[in-house]
Amino acid sequence: MKIALIGYGKMGKTIEKIALERGHEIVSVIDVSNPEDFNSAAFKSADVAIEFTVPSTALSNYMKCFEANVPVVSGTTGWLDRMDEVKEKCEKEGKTFFYASNYSIGVNIFFAVNSYLARIMNNFPSYNVRMTETHHIHKLDAPSGTAITLAEGILEHVDRKERWVLETEEKPTDLAIHAIREGEVPGIHEIIYDSEADYISIKHDAKSRAGFALGAVVAAEFTAGKKGFLGMKDLFKF
Repeated sequence: MKIALIGYGKMGKTIEKIALERGHEIVSVIDVSNPEDFNSAAFKSADVAIEFTVPSTALSNYMKCFEANVPVVSGTTGWLDRMDEVKEKCEKEGKTFFYASNYSIGVNIFFAVNSYLARIMNNFPSYNVRMTETHHIHKLDAPSGTAITLAEGILEHVDRKERWVLETEEKPTDLAIHAIREGEVPGIHEIIYDSEADYISIKHDAKSRAGFALGAVVAAEFTAGKKGFLGMKDLFKF
């Protein structure tokens, strides 16, 4: 499969390594120094583009991919207020876009466990729920996209919580997310249910970027040749 990489930081380089190991070809690498390459024949020859950049450029990158008729697999977070524009492109113009807040297979299992636990804990109002997430100092958005996905899984099932908030609950119906940025931490997410009697928690601790990168390449393999708006539920059928 021919893959284009958009973003060539630590994640982009890890994705490149894994893609090559899996027998794929990297036909184009686009970073801040060569945005004109979106118009190149090499980029347009790609079966799929994998995009890990920053929130401020993400939407523009997607639109350039759509113009070149190259399907997109994106792991950039912090731009989700523009998601409807991407979905509209997929629905009305037949474009292809795969999005996940986190591509780690382990994290997606964690999403399923989180939702299952939330359904149980909905019946036990003596437990208050909160979340802590820790990432490296280079991460620009807070809370993380993964934390937001986890929060949505809780809000869907725990009736006593109505919205997530960053850091501090303003009222009992808030779900607080404490965001920590330190060192080179790949990602730690912990869900905590706390009562006067005890403390229940589930936690995912990433050891490196490799799990995220592998998941992105597997998603690209799945996306090539498909149409529409796709996600990890389509890939893993959790």
